[in-house]
Amino acid sequence: MPPLDWRHWLARARRLWRTSLQLRTVAITVALSTVAVTIISGYMSISIATNLYEARKQQVIAESRQATASAQQLFDSSVTQTGTIDLETANITAQTTIRSATSNPGGTQYAIVRTPGQSTAQILQPTTNFRGIDTSIITPALQERVSAGDGAVYAQAVTLELPSGTDPGIVVGGAIEVPTAGQYEVYLVYNVRDVQDTLDFVQQTLVIGSLLLVLTIGLVTFFVVRLAIEPVRIAADTAEKLAAGQLEERIPEKGEDVIATLARSFNRMADSLQRQITQLADLSRVQQRFVSDVSHELRTPLTTIRLAGDVLYDQRDQFPPTTARTAELLHTQVERFEIMLGDLLEMSRFDAGAAQLETEPTNLVRLVEDSIEGIRPLAEEKGSELRLVAPGGYFEADVDARRLRRILQNLLGNAVDHGEGRPVVVYVDSDTKAVAIAVRDYGIGMSPDELERVFDRFWRADPSRQRTTGGTGLGLAIATEDAHLHGGVLDVWSAEGEGTCFRLTLPRRPGALLGESPIDLPPADPLDGALANEEGGRS
Repeated sequence: MPPLDWRHWLARARRLWRTSLQLRTVAITVALSTVAVTIISGYMSISIATNLYEARKQQVIAESRQATASAQQLFDSSVTQTGTIDLETANITAQTTIRSATSNPGGTQYAIVRTPGQSTAQILQPTTNFRGIDTSIITPALQERVSAGDGAVYAQAVTLELPSGTDPGIVVGGAIEVPTAGQYEVYLVYNVRDVQDTLDFVQQTLVIGSLLLVLTIGLVTFFVVRLAIEPVRIAADTAEKLAAGQLEERIPEKGEDVIATLARSFNRMADSLQRQITQLADLSRVQQRFVSDVSHELRTPLTTIRLAGDVLYDQRDQFPPTTARTAELLHTQVERFEIMLGDLLEMSRFDAGAAQLETEPTNLVRLVEDSIEGIRPLAEEKGSELRLVAPGGYFEADVDARRLRRILQNLLGNAVDHGEGRPVVVYVDSDTKAVAIAVRDYGIGMSPDELERVFDRFWRADPSRQRTTGGTGLGLAIATEDAHLHGGVLDVWSAEGEGTCFRLTLPRRPGALLGESPIDLPPADPLDGALANEEGGRS
């Protein structure tokens, strides 16, 4: 059996706590209710215990006072007319009187103790009478207060040691004056187990009642929150389905309360959105059809113009200079128009969802080398050195080589155009799940505002800038669509005065899950230091 991964369960619990409003509401309500019920139950338990103990204490004090007074009266009445007293008979009668004056269910424990320091001629025999009392429970403090002989009785809580265990008890002491024998102290011990049993029953009832109350609060909160959250959950599910394209989904409308009002408002909003989305979709289809039809229709006259232009361009040496220059311009613009028309046709296929991949196992390093060789004449003309960094890895992947070559041609062309004659470095790397190609230049770079629009259609950072590789404004948009078609992503980093880096990351096989890119953005390269040294030498 595999060991329990507590981190996994803790992560699941945290995720459940964050995602479940119902769980948070019920848990917080139960926790606060538990605290409140515990405080109230504790206060009630303490109050009941205090009242029970005080009531029992007053009862035993009253009984003890009565027993002490009865014993004192008996001794006083036992004196004869001659002033003598039968101490033995009076002592036995007094003990009987003390026992009969109490109502302790377990029998009364008492002691009659001679107060120390007496010097009378006669004393009670024996000098100390104990009936079941453990003398250790009579503390010196209690003896001192009783021996004062002020006629009052004093009580003290004690713990009684019994063969079956311990019980709570109360010791009450008072002083009596025995004629001819001096002062004696009477102590009575009461077992208050009945009070403790009553208190235990009350506390047990409070605990069970508190648990049932908290459980009831939790269940009531659960059903109430579920009743309140269920419409919100239905609205969230409906919104998710609408976002996924199921525009016919609606929230059921029941009743006339605020939830029903929310449902009606949501459904009206969904109806409005559906109408607008349908209108926009129809307009988009019309626009796509228009672009596609116009692009296809322009191919035939463009082919004718291209053929006528090629004839004029081939015979330009026979024309006057002005006519020859016109033929050259016509040839250049027809080529540019052809490129733009091809880009428009490609974008219309992407918009219509008709673009298809034709994948095959491809060696990325070789494909990049071919693309570099294709752009090298332009780079030499611009004065940019092309470098390839391929540290090693799993370079063969299932890709559409034609589309990948088109992406590279666009990225390399942009790097050469904006590289300011500095080196352009191409990185190729991969891991077991993904492949990546990065093109880094050290030219003018882009501002943050330009970075936000770099992949927009028909947008160029500087339309007035002289370009060598066309410049229709659709190259990066097509490259992004080609990357998405592979299930990959095209990222960009740029800083003004430091250059730009585009990074293409593709899964090794189309449809596979794409993880982190094998290449950092921008890649770490010693060329940065070399360029810095070069700039320092120039200055």
